[in-house]
Amino acid sequence: MKEELSVLIQAQYPLIYLVTSEEERAEQAIATIAQMKPPRRVFVWTVTHGMVEYGQPRHVTQHNTVSPEAAIEWVMNRQKDPQRDSSIFIFKDLHPFIESPATTRWLRDAIASFKGTQKTIILMSPVQTIPIELEKEVVVLDFALPDMAELNQVLTQHLDPSRARRLTTEAREKLLRAALGLTKDEAEKVYRKAQVTNGRLTESEVDIILSEKKQLIRRNGILEYIEEDETIDSIGGLEELKRWLKQRSNAFTERAREYGLPQPKGMLILGVPGCGKSLIAKTTSRLWGLPLLRLDMGRVYDGSMVGRSEANLRNALKTAESISPVILFIDELDKAFAGSTGSADSDGGTSSRIFGSFLTWMQEKTSPVFVMATANRVERLPGEFLRKGRFDEIFFVDLPTPEERQEIFKIHIGKRRRDVARFDLEQLAKVSDGFSGAEIEQGLIASMYEAFAQEREFTQLDIIAAIKATQPLSRTMTEQVTALRDWARQRARPAASSVAEYQRMEF
Repeated sequence: MKEELSVLIQAQYPLIYLVTSEEERAEQAIATIAQMKPPRRVFVWTVTHGMVEYGQPRHVTQHNTVSPEAAIEWVMNRQKDPQRDSSIFIFKDLHPFIESPATTRWLRDAIASFKGTQKTIILMSPVQTIPIELEKEVVVLDFALPDMAELNQVLTQHLDPSRARRLTTEAREKLLRAALGLTKDEAEKVYRKAQVTNGRLTESEVDIILSEKKQLIRRNGILEYIEEDETIDSIGGLEELKRWLKQRSNAFTERAREYGLPQPKGMLILGVPGCGKSLIAKTTSRLWGLPLLRLDMGRVYDGSMVGRSEANLRNALKTAESISPVILFIDELDKAFAGSTGSADSDGGTSSRIFGSFLTWMQEKTSPVFVMATANRVERLPGEFLRKGRFDEIFFVDLPTPEERQEIFKIHIGKRRRDVARFDLEQLAKVSDGFSGAEIEQGLIASMYEAFAQEREFTQLDIIAAIKATQPLSRTMTEQVTALRDWARQRARPAASSVAEYQRMEF
């Protein structure tokens, strides 16, 4: 980005819009560019102090330049001989005034007068506001957040020299990756916080650094930071899916890049409701050691003004990219984009535009954002979502096998009682044929309520009675489950190891 900015300034682009909240860091970058041949002077305008030369005290201000129109006029008239004036003029937070007819006109006049000169106006603001009159004249740049090299400098400044030598390469990489997505000031503050909290800065302080990222998510409002206490081993069955995820637990490290591996894009998990799809997504966060963000599509849609929903999605995806590597979780994708194929009559095409924007982002993204999506009704998903290359893999989570049901009972009973051995898990697995993992858990809870009301310990018979009193989804929605299985048999990879092995043998 700095190289792009340098090229634009040297190519005599008259108006550049720099979107950033890091004023000091951006000013330093511009001042460095200004030292290149031919050297340029740098002036900074604010509505509080007017025009001040960069590096000078704020009270050394140019006369009568607090008004935006007066400041632009001063820029135009500063030197009558344009060949002698090579300057860069930074206007901070001009966006509240830029749509004023007078300010817009003065900017257009300045652009016209800059032709053939070394003058450049840079509008620096965290908010992008461009009136239609300036759209053909301005170049918009996003000032990138600090990369690993810059964050390494910040980390080195906060490390004691003796401890810096003891910090392993992997520990340093974890501390730096945890801070990716933060501004330089935020990184400095969170490194100081980690030192104050524990008196030192080591690999174990990654959680403190990640807490700063939670603040970014809360400010966004559309993304939700999810923390999951369960591990992937607390999920019964799905061994093929677990194996696939464990193979990629180090996929976002520099070691993987050096080996030549591409960054994983994402995965789609289809299946019967209640079979652990959402829990797999949540526990992957702990397995990979990455933050988990849930994209709430309900919050994306905003009918208050035209284009607002699309802007919400762009901001959410930009926030996810800024704190990457990260897992972006979209639950029940079939509901989120079900109406995208024919929404012109119902919502003016908003759903179609959002769907198109999301597909484009998935196709073109280069940042390490791993998309984990779940769906129950595959027939509702647009075909574009399911084509090869959009996701790394499409997994199908079927109803648990007898062996998996035994494991599920063992896990849920073990969470609530230590004496699992007094239960006949094989019998419970036979009785619960056709039940999902969620239905098995609810049956167990129902048996516990029954025994609790009678002030006694629950037994095998209580669980069997609760199971037999329940009608599973596989029986109430047989047609839907059968259709899903038929679709997935040739198009998706089975999550259960036994089914996957059978299909490999069959092939």
